[in-house]
Amino acid sequence: MSALAQLQREFQDYLLRGDKTVLPRVSGSARVPVATRLGIYARAYRSRLTEALASNYPVLAKLLGEADFDALAAEYIGAHDSPFYSIRYYGDQLAKFLATHEDYAAAPVLAELAQWEWCMTSVFDAADESPLAPEALAAIAPARWAQLRFRWHPSVQRLTLWWNVPQLWQALGEDRERPEMKLAAAPLGWLLWREGLTSYYRSLSKIEASALDAARGGWPFGELCTLLCEELGESEAPAQAAALLRGWIGAGLIVGAD
Repeated sequence: MSALAQLQREFQDYLLRGDKTVLPRVSGSARVPVATRLGIYARAYRSRLTEALASNYPVLAKLLGEADFDALAAEYIGAHDSPFYSIRYYGDQLAKFLATHEDYAAAPVLAELAQWEWCMTSVFDAADESPLAPEALAAIAPARWAQLRFRWHPSVQRLTLWWNVPQLWQALGEDRERPEMKLAAAPLGWLLWREGLTSYYRSLSKIEASALDAARGGWPFGELCTLLCEELGESEAPAQAAALLRGWIGAGLIVGAD
């Protein structure tokens, strides 16, 4: 390791973990001693990461308030270095951190809200791709449909939530009165995606969630129809399969069929 790389490593260890190995390599003065000089960098580094977390999780920050969010940020920063070249992606493990940390796990709505916010941002940042035109399906020979697999827009995301987090996120994001937090009797599936520059989301029925997850997992159309037959019976399955496919195509979720 070069001398410069060693110095950078020691400086990073000081910023991240308070390791004092670097202290003898830093020049100080009577006016600005070494501890003060390094402390400026340490505080600025943590302050910038806190700002990044607040930017990536604005509704969570608003819900907790400045003092409690700063406390959460300090805990998270102490446990998670920033491994990304872009600070935009800092905080990708916050939902997991909230779900497992003893100070926050007792309020699972916080982890779900963080999961939702990160997912919404990922939807907006996803690569763009042209959706499949409805007429493209009409050109596919009937014999090929059973083995047809769909390719999905890069922005498509799926979540399963117990709490009414989307309603909370929307209300706080619009500075409206916070709704009462409600725990559902059963988890509810959600679909998130983007068309152009606009992000969308909606809840899913249990049947659509199962079919969508299977389709995104690579199941061919024939197996999706079999799945729907098992859920609905042979008389209702064809109409449901057609309705789901029509809805997915209409929303721009599918970009190809192979």
